Amino acid sequence: MLKGRELTTFRQQLLAWFRQYQRDLPWRRSKDPYRIWLSEIMLQQTRVAAVIPYYQRFLQRFPDIHTLAAAPQEEVLRLWSGLGYYSRARNLQRAAQEIVARHGGVFPRAEKDALGLPGIGSYTAAAILSIAYGAKHAVLDGNVARVLARLFAVQGDLRDAEHWRSLQESANALLDPESPGDWNQAVMELGATLCTPQSPQCLLCPVAQFCQARKLGLADLLPARRKKRATENITLAVAILLDPRGHTLLLPPPALPRGKAAHAQVSMLVSKLWHFPTIAVRTDPAAELRAHLNEILPRSMTKRPLHLEPLPAARHAVTHHAITLQPFRVSATELPRMPGANTILLSDVTSPSSLAISNLTRKAARAARATPAALSARV
Repeated sequence: MLKGRELTTFRQQLLAWFRQYQRDLPWRRSKDPYRIWLSEIMLQQTRVAAVIPYYQRFLQRFPDIHTLAAAPQEEVLRLWSGLGYYSRARNLQRAAQEIVARHGGVFPRAEKDALGLPGIGSYTAAAILSIAYGAKHAVLDGNVARVLARLFAVQGDLRDAEHWRSLQESANALLDPESPGDWNQAVMELGATLCTPQSPQCLLCPVAQFCQARKLGLADLLPARRKKRATENITLAVAILLDPRGHTLLLPPPALPRGKAAHAQVSMLVSKLWHFPTIAVRTDPAAELRAHLNEILPRSMTKRPLHLEPLPAARHAVTHHAITLQPFRVSATELPRMPGANTILLSDVTSPSSLAISNLTRKAARAARATPAALSARV
């Protein structure tokens, strides 16, 4: 562990580098805890470049906690649509409502109060409280853990409970008490831009002289690679019903029967958002999807066999699921009326619309739009 003059030099060099070379990110232009909180939630498992336009659009509609707390959840999810991991948006709004009800509409300063909010863990609380309020809390996320593992040549799985506690202690010891917000951002910035998982740029690192992994020639080998969870392969069959005017049918979230594992899985994979009729299939996508449609569509549509026109398959990934998306076009003279369902132009499914729609559903819609067909065909 760095101590005394060595620790002082380490802090000075890293902070000087950050203040000169930090990326110009929109959430760094404010100390508003709401804006910092929003950015931290959006950045979870999501690239900075992908987050920026969502962050800006979200703030235009929900400029403060009160606006977010009072909004319909459907609108919150619509503006989150495409960013993924939709539980983040649901928890964000639930937390906003609690802040309005219990904390006067101001993000709480006490760590225990912050940790009591939905979607707020130790890392997120430390980041918000240090950056917005200057509280002396050290962050520990994947980027910080990687920097510390190389700095102190830490072997083994960093996510092991004992290793993680030790890394948190190291982060606490290194924290600059005079500038905790800048310090936390500096360590994260170092991990995100220079001390990257692959090919770390040690020659540009402002604190390379302190790095044990570099001295030992282990910078490319640390931290140790984690054992990845086995990928589950899933095939989803999707029905895109189309009328002659180009309108399609979407089912509401979650709109799937309870108590059936396959249906619950589909509900999760479409992120509990608006979606086409979708089913997880085992062997015959067309036959199994047809049987599903016979169950959910009105008898007036299914009294004759439905014609399912296969469209090009697509790939999609959700956490540890590798999804093969098999869409089918079902042309109809008129779309059925179903409780809670909605009709929308197919072109609106592939672009921002008034409904919250996942990327998986948009991929199916793009397949239908990209494949010409005579929409006058009858089922």
